[in-house]
Amino acid sequence: MNIESTIDEIQSHIDRGNYHAGINIAISGLNEGRRTNDQSCVDTFLGVIQGITQKMAQEFGSKAYLGEK
Repeated sequence: MNIESTIDEIQSHIDRGNYHAGINIAISGLNEGRRTNDQSCVDTFLGVIQGITQKMAQEFGSKAYLGEK
């Protein structure tokens, strides 16, 4: 797996607002890392998933969810 090209692919989906595809590809990357015992890969894709969820929270979350007044 080429991590950088996979991240580029994920980002292209996120840029178009297709969060579902981006997260699915990131989960696939995480699972590939698990299968090959590559903890760095797992950590990378966990971070990508976290970034996507943070972006979604900022874009769609209510002020209450975000802890704002």
